Amino acid sequence: MSGRLALPSLLLAVIVSSFCPATSMSGDDMRNQLLTREKMMRIGGQLVLTQEEELANQRLKALKEAEMHKALSKGSILPSMHFFQAKNLIEKSEVFNILKKMPKGAALHVHDFSITSPDWLVKNATYRPHCYFCFTRRGIPQFRFAHPTPPTPKPAECPQWVLLEKFRKGLHNVSEFDNSLLRNLTLMTENPHVTYTDQDAIWAKFKTIFFVMGDLVRYAPVFRDYLSQGLEEFYQDNVLYLEIRASLYPKREGPVHLPLGEEFWKEVYELDGTVYSREWLVRTYEEVAHNFAKTHPGFIGIKLIFSDHRTKNESLIKKSIQTAMDLRAKFPGIVAGFDLVWSPIHPTEDPSLFPDWEGTSVDRNLLDAVILNSTRIGHGFALSKHPAVLAEAWKKNIPIEVCPISNQQVLRLVSDLRNHPAAVMMAAGYPMVISSDDPAAFGAKGLSYDFYEAFMGIGGMSADLRTLKQLAINSIRYSALSETEKKSAMDTWAERWQKFVAGLARGPK
Repeated sequence: MSGRLALPSLLLAVIVSSFCPATSMSGDDMRNQLLTREKMMRIGGQLVLTQEEELANQRLKALKEAEMHKALSKGSILPSMHFFQAKNLIEKSEVFNILKKMPKGAALHVHDFSITSPDWLVKNATYRPHCYFCFTRRGIPQFRFAHPTPPTPKPAECPQWVLLEKFRKGLHNVSEFDNSLLRNLTLMTENPHVTYTDQDAIWAKFKTIFFVMGDLVRYAPVFRDYLSQGLEEFYQDNVLYLEIRASLYPKREGPVHLPLGEEFWKEVYELDGTVYSREWLVRTYEEVAHNFAKTHPGFIGIKLIFSDHRTKNESLIKKSIQTAMDLRAKFPGIVAGFDLVWSPIHPTEDPSLFPDWEGTSVDRNLLDAVILNSTRIGHGFALSKHPAVLAEAWKKNIPIEVCPISNQQVLRLVSDLRNHPAAVMMAAGYPMVISSDDPAAFGAKGLSYDFYEAFMGIGGMSADLRTLKQLAINSIRYSALSETEKKSAMDTWAERWQKFVAGLARGPK
């Protein structure tokens, strides 16, 4: 649908040949030629819009320009603000509300324990029977589902398990307590620059969030419902397909029954002590997605990218790769690949000194990704600093997964998204997709917030409906779906896109 050319040099050659020799042009003609060339180079620049799409684009651009001019006059450009402080303002934006309705295709970079809002975990999971909690010495909550009461934890962890149902009955203000639990499941804070003074502070809290979430989600009944709720939140945000980076923690070959000991809580479990294998987890993902599709028209499905931590030693990573290959062989329809996740900072390096600085070990994993023919590059924040690697990645048509809010808040790589390296790459037409990484931890849902930041900030004033359309198309084109599945997914998306465009072109009723 978009006919992307292979290299920017070829694109320039084609465009330049269609113009008169430079010597016969006036200054204005040369200026217009350059602007036209740049317009065609941008992501979506070669798309030809239908008449209805042109009308929709005119309305969208008018709203965007009005919003940006208002923001400039007030000095409050939302993509230049920390997301935690901009979120409420974004939700009032007419552009944002249009983007929520837009069929965005697929989310290709999201993590398993952060696809569902923490609100749901507090209001649903912690209100279930047999849910116990305690606070560690650092004030971090831990959760266990058990019947009868779980074994007394080690003193270094927390004093004793308390049944949440009983505890809440003795409270005068349950909402206040629930909000205190919620604060342990999200990075959201009123003063992010004060709360998180550097990357160390961010990553410490980020790790804690995943440990706390894991306590709740590893209870098998919650695990199933958590996944279904996550799919619901993305579906309501007009995302029809997800590729989930899943840790699949258990190492066992099959379900076993364990005594109620501490190891019992580190895997997906039932109240009776049954713990489940990786194979069970994959089948459960598959079953939940299949059942979800039955009641949600147009939902395309999910695939899993088995993930492990890059901080592990070489021997353990080799084992993980073999596990990924075995799972792929057993479940070819849902297991799509393997990825190393988490902060690339080496344990001996200070992340505050090397925030993705060119020439350090932090960004050199890009070379390995390109050499090994990676299907996609996660974030790719440093790619623009490596021209040879960039050229090779472009030649191999390896897209980057841009996660605007994650880069801005969690990784603290850029404070103003107008200055994100992806802005240059988007202007040059480098293949990319927009995703949300860990939306639950950021107080976001689905993809709309990240699309807003990409459209209003990274894309600059020139980004329009063509940009959005190409990004949505890219999310299907660069997915792990088979060619047959991609064609079907594209047809489903195109039908919804046409309805969206028609509504946008008509304007408000």
